[in-house]
Amino acid sequence: DTEGLLRIKEENQKHYRRAQRHQEKKEKIQRHNRRLGELVEKKTHELKTQYEHLANLRRTHILELTSVIFPMEEVKTSMRDPADVSSESDNAMTSSTVSKLAEARRTTYLSGRWVCDDHNGDTSISITGPWIILPNNGDYSAYYSWVEEKKTTQGPDMEHNNPAHTISAALCYATQLVNTLSLILDVNLPKKLCNRQVKTQQRNLEFCGENLSRHRFTRAVKKLNANILHLCFSQHVNLDLLHPLHTLRNLMYLVSPDTENLGR
Repeated sequence: DTEGLLRIKEENQKHYRRAQRHQEKKEKIQRHNRRLGELVEKKTHELKTQYEHLANLRRTHILELTSVIFPMEEVKTSMRDPADVSSESDNAMTSSTVSKLAEARRTTYLSGRWVCDDHNGDTSISITGPWIILPNNGDYSAYYSWVEEKKTTQGPDMEHNNPAHTISAALCYATQLVNTLSLILDVNLPKKLCNRQVKTQQRNLEFCGENLSRHRFTRAVKKLNANILHLCFSQHVNLDLLHPLHTLRNLMYLVSPDTENLGR
């Protein structure tokens, strides 16, 4: 029993010495982990600082781009309510007729359904200048009407001072701006829209290359609106401000100096 007790004591001493070595290794690993944690925290802070600096640079470039090359502003037209005009011409008009005319003025027929818009015809958004505007409610039917009419009628009066030209030009500029914003913000767009002529490939410019059919034009507009909304989502624009049909207004909210996360 005494010899067995001595053997057990010797084994316990070996285990104790081994436990001390493991404890030293454990403390060494803990010190190494603390140093790595401090280094990671420092690098994370530096990365966050660089991201903020990059966001400020992007924000500066975007604000300069939209103030010098692609300025956008709201254009209000002084249009009188047709109910008021009709009531002046006909004093016997009933109040129900006036209310029906006012209600008709606040609705627009878009893509097979009636859409309510209190600012129908009163507000437009300009891009690159006050003469290139888009309707605020997303009604681009003037382009369809122009294309259909041009198929049957040819003349110099149809080639100048036509609202369809301003619509196509505004959409083309909006496409160029969206593609440039995606490069500055480093955000991949879900839909591909061409805004420049490629010599090696016979590709038409969107909206400006030729007279698009109604189907192709509507499809291109939907792709442009989808890209704009994608950019707005990536920059955390307030969703309550966005509307899927308001092309330039959504762009204005995106590049507004009040957008806190612009450049992220």
